[in-house]
Amino acid sequence: MPRLLQKLLTTALLFIGFATQAYEIEDLGDGLHRFIDDRHRSIFLITSEGAIVTDPLNKKAATWLNEQIKTRYNVPVKYVIYSHNHSDHIYGAEVFKSPHTTFVAHKLAAQDIKNTQMKTVTPSLTFDNELLLTLGDSTVKLNYHGPNDGRGSVSILFEKQKTLFVVDWIVIGRMPWQKLWSYDIQGMINSTQAVLKYDFNTFVGGHADMGNKADVARYLSYLEQLYSQVTKAALAGQSLEQIKQNIKLDEFSDLKQYQAWLPLNIEGVYKRLMEESGMGWRSDL
Repeated sequence: MPRLLQKLLTTALLFIGFATQAYEIEDLGDGLHRFIDDRHRSIFLITSEGAIVTDPLNKKAATWLNEQIKTRYNVPVKYVIYSHNHSDHIYGAEVFKSPHTTFVAHKLAAQDIKNTQMKTVTPSLTFDNELLLTLGDSTVKLNYHGPNDGRGSVSILFEKQKTLFVVDWIVIGRMPWQKLWSYDIQGMINSTQAVLKYDFNTFVGGHADMGNKADVARYLSYLEQLYSQVTKAALAGQSLEQIKQNIKLDEFSDLKQYQAWLPLNIEGVYKRLMEESGMGWRSDL
């Protein structure tokens, strides 16, 4: 084989190797683990009576995780909890389907899964505001805080481990996602204020970094400042382009994607104000 062709082939194989999905499991203590699939994260609990798995993410990731639970821990999966209705977090649940597994979601997420014929397992256990699940010596508390991201998005608190798991509407170490397409901004603020009253030390999100309660409080501060400053500017009659130029929020410049996504975050808030809050057709503005 010519040397150049061999080099190209080797490079291609290396690229394929790097592109191959690499899954990770991180031990958080007291039977709790974080599962990482590229940009997505979920969390699972191992007890003497079985496992509680949150978002399966996708079929390939769920298949790998299911095998790991069998071989590493040798316990059945008793519960699979959906954080909300978005397919990039809850597909692949069929991998865990068995007579001893209960699939759990908020009633609005379950409704959306059914109505839109999502290719995942329809939840058999739903709830309105709060649900407590106990397995072994651990209790998991699920709460719905109103609209925030998607439909039926809940907080998941592992009480013994003092660990809070929230997907999409709290992100640590990184800016909120671009134009905030599926977000209810004020709802996210309300929901984050609510979970800050919980007793937790560790925060795990569905994306980005792990953190603690202080990190969640800082994230809330960013959202509150972003929302209030865009609202104030819009009420003053500034255009979207003027608002993008005038709002800086430099105290959060260490967050990943700050430079690229701050203008997009501003645009997302502005559009929610114009459309969902009706500011775009108010006669007094």
